Amino acid sequence: MKPGLKCDVVVLRVALVCLALVGCGGGTADSGTPSGSEPLPESAPPAAQAVPDSESADSALAAEGWETVANQYQTFTLDKPSTVRFGLGDTWVTRELAAGRVYCFFDPDPAPGKFKTCQRSTQPAPVSEPALSPACASFYAPDFALTSTRQASPIPTVAKPAKGVAVSEPTYKTCVVRATDHTADGVSGFARNDYSRRQAFNANSTKQLVAALDGYWHVYDANTHVRLKQLSGPGGDAEPQWHPTNPDLLYYLPTVGIGMKLHELNVSTGASRVVGDFGARLKARWPAAMAAWTKSEGSPSANGRYWCFMVDANDWISAGVFTWDRDTDTILGTYDTQGERPDHVSMSPSGNHCVVSGDGARGTVAFSRDFSTKTQLLATSQHSDLALDANGDDVYVAIDYGSNAGDVFMVNLRTGVRTALFSTYLSGTATALHVSGKAFARPGWVVVSTYSDGGGSLQWLHRKVMAVQLKANPTVYTLAHHRSTPNGYWTTPVASVNRDFTRVVFNSNWGSGSDTDVDTYVVEIPAGALK
Repeated sequence: MKPGLKCDVVVLRVALVCLALVGCGGGTADSGTPSGSEPLPESAPPAAQAVPDSESADSALAAEGWETVANQYQTFTLDKPSTVRFGLGDTWVTRELAAGRVYCFFDPDPAPGKFKTCQRSTQPAPVSEPALSPACASFYAPDFALTSTRQASPIPTVAKPAKGVAVSEPTYKTCVVRATDHTADGVSGFARNDYSRRQAFNANSTKQLVAALDGYWHVYDANTHVRLKQLSGPGGDAEPQWHPTNPDLLYYLPTVGIGMKLHELNVSTGASRVVGDFGARLKARWPAAMAAWTKSEGSPSANGRYWCFMVDANDWISAGVFTWDRDTDTILGTYDTQGERPDHVSMSPSGNHCVVSGDGARGTVAFSRDFSTKTQLLATSQHSDLALDANGDDVYVAIDYGSNAGDVFMVNLRTGVRTALFSTYLSGTATALHVSGKAFARPGWVVVSTYSDGGGSLQWLHRKVMAVQLKANPTVYTLAHHRSTPNGYWTTPVASVNRDFTRVVFNSNWGSGSDTDVDTYVVEIPAGALK
């Protein structure tokens, strides 16, 4: 093509794309690089070259459920927190972003050398609900502030609360509500939060998922704490995961993944459908494959699109790991484990990484979605979770008992940089803990719940439910004492946070010492409490 003609075509295409962007809602394209955003790469072309001659103007058209808000190297403004993806075709980097100005270039570049766009999800947002339940709605004074003092305070004795009644945590002045009474509710054995790495609350925190000793799953009204129903479908290790935007939907697997399918269940109507049938595809790759699951500790990406599963063959011999795109029903990548069975696997919140955790030679590794690259996170598998830091990057948060100080730490999955958060080996003591990174709408924070400490006197972090900031020398707010006396696994608090970090559920036998007299409790905090 002649240089003069090429210039005319490029200018025309830029003009057409700019006109197309005028009608985009939610995100408004503008110019310049915003403060605090990713810096302009040295290789970035000027605006007139933003649409290469090799690309058609149609490349900026968005698929159903998305709208284009900017071209590569432009900036745009989000009027509310949104799911934004950067890329083209089937290759995207997806992030959950706060309201404000955004630079349209995400690192890593999903398709180097190709024209890309930024697109905002247009899926309907969850129905807005009050941040706090009626029991806690009028609990807090306007000047309430969480406590960040790291002090080993004595644990006051508090009578076991009645179900649904707000009580004040004496030391930290937070609102705690007993959410279940398994005996009165007719729930077998106990009524527990299943695990810290799984979201207990639905998309708008109106429903809460509860596990019973007999393997059944129950749904409670998260505001009134009335038990709504026992679910039909999921049983035992079914790994239920709430839909990210529809408050009535959840996903679940057949028990321990046998059958290699993913189901979607409407908890209000009982309607169910298969959204992923992996059997034939997995048997073509691994002929002896029989189960596909995360081994009860994994989650999909924050937007529910990308999933990572481990595959077990006959006699529970590990065959491999695969990643899957829910929206296109496509297996994106596979990895042979060579018989080294993971402890668990999980997708990162952005959907860019599959984290395979184990105690074998591989240790804990973050693979890219197609398994072409990997980042070593830890030599072993420890209690951990995946979260978003304040910049929207995926981070692995865990405890390292092999470090000199027993550090709780995080690793940025994109850069590989490890940051120590706080030490747990204090005055000769040690403690067990769990991490919950499910506050995707409040990036930069996780919940840590500690239990089963020993080796010396009570330390500032022991027997607590805490909000931990994801940065060096973090702020740590104590939310509550969980008051669960250790007596086997069922009594562990395994605290889990909701998406906007206004509710944290935890388990407790409330000092009884019983191994099964366990119920769930919720500590609720105002939406602006984390500073």
